[in-house]
Amino acid sequence: MFLFGAFLFFLMTPESSKRARRVIWFGFVANLVLTMIKLVAGVLARSSAMIADGVHSVSDFATDLVVVSSLSVASRPKDHNHKYGHGKVETLATAFVGGVLILVGLGLLYGGLSKIYLFYMGNPLQQPGMGALYAAIGSIIVKEILFRYTLKVGEETKSQAVMANAWHHRSDVYSSFGTMLGIGGAIFLGQKWVILDPLAAVIVSFFIFKIAIKITRDTLFELIETSLPKDHEDEILEISANVEGVNDPHELKTRKIGNHIAIDIHIKVENQLNIEQAHDITVDLERALRKAYGQETHISIHTEPLFKTQKQSHA
Repeated sequence: MFLFGAFLFFLMTPESSKRARRVIWFGFVANLVLTMIKLVAGVLARSSAMIADGVHSVSDFATDLVVVSSLSVASRPKDHNHKYGHGKVETLATAFVGGVLILVGLGLLYGGLSKIYLFYMGNPLQQPGMGALYAAIGSIIVKEILFRYTLKVGEETKSQAVMANAWHHRSDVYSSFGTMLGIGGAIFLGQKWVILDPLAAVIVSFFIFKIAIKITRDTLFELIETSLPKDHEDEILEISANVEGVNDPHELKTRKIGNHIAIDIHIKVENQLNIEQAHDITVDLERALRKAYGQETHISIHTEPLFKTQKQSHA
């Protein structure tokens, strides 16, 4: 049912949304194939590191499904219950991806430290076979391609969730690279160096934490209605001040709603203008802001009268 519903949304939504979901589905299929290869290679090559990496890949399914679902919902038009659209759903999904990455990093850290502890307590680690090494190398190549492709689509469609998923692919590159080093060291350097496997996993976990914390922090800031950066707000004020008839733009409030932004601003217009003339000025301002930030920008303009004394003072 989920696949059928997602397919229907795929057909019904705009081209950018189609591209975003297409790249996620492409990654989903690649993750499925990689997971099966990793698990089979791990079992046949007697590599606990490769089996763990395969289990790690299972988490990719959850994030892929969540991202596809969120994109379907976020692309829906405004309705009577969601006057600002459904963009926050994508933000929430992006935070979920960041949370999953944190859990993955914790799992790798705990697993690596546990193996290191057991090794130094006298419990030998099993030396893996070459099949596990080949699987790790293949995973690195596939995941790096997925990262670059997904990030490109995410930047072009301005989709937070797709870009977060791209960095999830990059975290898998780190994980598989650590697995490759551990397996390679254990194979070519001998039994004494089997410890390289869990040690690499510990190091990789910190790279994953760095990515996960950035993704989670940025999305949480958006969910708590953090304003846009100061230079962004200064640009909005400058654009407003350059619109003919607009005086003293002030009381600016901004926030992000998914891939779009909301702007609430006060302006002053000549007090002798009639309602229609004042309205025309606000329309011109809306056009200027939407030209700069996209047609889906949410804009609210409060108009105040500008009296001659105020104009002289402002000048």
